[in-house]
Amino acid sequence: MSTFSQVIPIFIGYDPRERAATNVLIDSLYQLSSVPLAITPLVTPQLEQQGLYWRERDPKQSTAFSFTRFLVPHLMDYSGWAIFMDCDMLCRSDIKALWDQRDEQYGAMCVQHEHIPGETVKFLGEVQSAYPKKNWSSLMLLNCSRCRKLTPDFVNKASGLELHRFHWLEGDHEIGAIQGGWNHLVDVQTPPEVMNKPPMLHWTLGGPWFREQRTMGGALAAEWFSARDDAMKLWD
Repeated sequence: MSTFSQVIPIFIGYDPRERAATNVLIDSLYQLSSVPLAITPLVTPQLEQQGLYWRERDPKQSTAFSFTRFLVPHLMDYSGWAIFMDCDMLCRSDIKALWDQRDEQYGAMCVQHEHIPGETVKFLGEVQSAYPKKNWSSLMLLNCSRCRKLTPDFVNKASGLELHRFHWLEGDHEIGAIQGGWNHLVDVQTPPEVMNKPPMLHWTLGGPWFREQRTMGGALAAEWFSARDDAMKLWD
């Protein structure tokens, strides 16, 4: 096995309004990882400069990375596996445990939430859209050679529902389920009693890095601030 094949490629959806969230997530990932990580934030202006992204912002698009996430297989040259995750997350465990769930029978794997939002507005007044497979694409293990339909042209022209509902795969049989409590939706899901510490928290309704939502998640918000302070710690 080559040295590079032991590096986990991770792509993070980036929104300039959530820079603090991105920085804390990155720190939490590499502080807890037992293997090297190659972490790439998907910064929309950079992708535009590279001629990979040109679609106009959709009124239903709540973040800058709503659609850029689907460029990951192209950025990987449709080879190997990669992880995509939203920036509004906090890792609490070794990401290798997620990476080790890769299964070649699937084109993509995700936590298969049954999330039907009761609210119509999310953070910063953004529209909360309800659709089947809600939040499935917020954390994905992508088998990039099986995702060849996700060309830049397709990503820029396909509808949001085509992309987020995995219509770029042959069918739902190509979507595997990530196990183990990854992608826990803060203030949406109640963690099962046997899982006191989900390995990945996801503030899908907006997190404590927004002034108006500093207490979102209660004790989990305090945990995020603790992780932020640890990431910014100055050593004498």
